[in-house]
Amino acid sequence: MQEGAEEIKEIITKDVWGTIKDFLNLGFHIGEGEKAINLTIGLLLLLTVTLVATKFILKWFRNIFTRKMEQEDKQKFSSIFKFINYVIYLVAILVTLSAAGVDITLVITASAALFVGLGLALQELFKDVLGGIFIIIDKSLQVGDVVEVDGKVGKVFEIKLRTTRAITRDDKVLILPNHKFISDIVYNYTQNHRTTREKVSVGVAYGSDVDLVTTILEEVANTQKQVLKNPKPFVLFEDFGDSALIFSIYFFTNDTFRDPRIKSEMRYKINAKFKENNVSIPFPQRDIHIIQPKQ
Repeated sequence: MQEGAEEIKEIITKDVWGTIKDFLNLGFHIGEGEKAINLTIGLLLLLTVTLVATKFILKWFRNIFTRKMEQEDKQKFSSIFKFINYVIYLVAILVTLSAAGVDITLVITASAALFVGLGLALQELFKDVLGGIFIIIDKSLQVGDVVEVDGKVGKVFEIKLRTTRAITRDDKVLILPNHKFISDIVYNYTQNHRTTREKVSVGVAYGSDVDLVTTILEEVANTQKQVLKNPKPFVLFEDFGDSALIFSIYFFTNDTFRDPRIKSEMRYKINAKFKENNVSIPFPQRDIHIIQPKQ
């Protein structure tokens, strides 16, 4: 029995495994010694298995990374994972060529110089993509938010990996690079809630009935459709100006994007009410003293 086992082991070692090794070693054999290049079936099979395994691992990692995201956000990461796929495929091919005996030093050196140049040229693009990833992950910006960037106000309607698109109050599309949302000061009017506080200021002539002015401003705010009844509008006597008494009516609205139109309608009503009640809005006034030269 021991002799039979030894024979079977020898057959497996020499015949079966030897045949497999011979098959895997089939391919192109160029040169001899250290400079020999051996591109065999075994290397090609190893490369294929590596690429297939990489694809499944990245797909698994992508599912874990994006499992809590909405379908629209998941689609935005497809380009990033495709880029990672290509990088890994390139590395696997270079490693296979190196294992086959090909000197890839020149290729790596040239690639490094190329990637450095691309990195310097595309650093803004990389910043935008990173900004887009942060925005999608931490939900610091969402579709429907009203934001102010560089003095421009817009309502966000699309968030991509590189740019965010918003519609301005003039119905113009504002394209914002995503790096601005992580490096610049951005006002988000609707991040925590949809209600914002706004104000309309007006100056009245010295000597005006301040109680009447307060009543008129409150009445205008209470009759404006887009102004919320709760919290209630309120009036502040802001200051004694150079030429007028300054009042402001503060109100709350859930239509921040249209607040310039709301304020305009309120100013029309305030002006009409002031005329009805003989409350005047003064022109700027200055006292001029003329000094006559001595003769």
